Amino acid sequence: MNILIDGDILCYTTAAAVEKPTDWGNDLWTLHADFKEAKQRIDVDIVEFVETLGGTSFTVCLSDSENFRKQVYPEYKSNRAGVRKPVVFQALRDYMIDNWDCQLWHRLEADDVMGILATSKPNSIIVSADKDLRTIPTRVYNPSKPDLGVIEVTRAEADRNHLIQTLTGDRTDGYPGCPGIGPARAEKIVDGGWEAVVECYVKAGLNETVALSQARLARILRKGDYVKKTGLVKLWSPQAKKVAA
Repeated sequence: MNILIDGDILCYTTAAAVEKPTDWGNDLWTLHADFKEAKQRIDVDIVEFVETLGGTSFTVCLSDSENFRKQVYPEYKSNRAGVRKPVVFQALRDYMIDNWDCQLWHRLEADDVMGILATSKPNSIIVSADKDLRTIPTRVYNPSKPDLGVIEVTRAEADRNHLIQTLTGDRTDGYPGCPGIGPARAEKIVDGGWEAVVECYVKAGLNETVALSQARLARILRKGDYVKKTGLVKLWSPQAKKVAA
């Protein structure tokens, strides 16, 4: 069993968890973090994920500083600009890279790396609390909701979830989707396939080009969507053909 761990979320939540504010009096506050504790937490979590899920191999996946989605939609994740990261975030990320089996691919997010690896090796489980991973046909384990166990996402479910995400957008990632469309409406609309998604955008005063850009933002890459040697990404289209590796 190949375990694919979302290193972005693991690093961020761990770094945030060890931050401690201190009130020194006279209106003086400082923020500090125990880096030793953060490293120990990372080590324990990775080992526990692998053991709990019966892994025989594992990979920690991280995002590159460059992101191909910025070329599709320049405002992608612009809502995060200037937001402070936890004190030891970068140091903890470096520690993970130096001490664990990490994969960081040019222009891709951790989600994409996990998506490609999971669909290249069917005997995989993705470990992540990110709902976007439900757009990948694989097995997913949410460590924030362990009672759910490992959830298997079929190809049909993954494709459907992708269209739903295309309509609803993602505020966390800073892309809007179709105005006025929430999850409940999107669930019904996608029964009509891509044509129904486009029609929804047209009714909102937009067009298929906008719908396609949102679909490409929502698409987590799968096997055949990326050439690692060149960093070439095959952007999603309704009749997308796979890139020759």
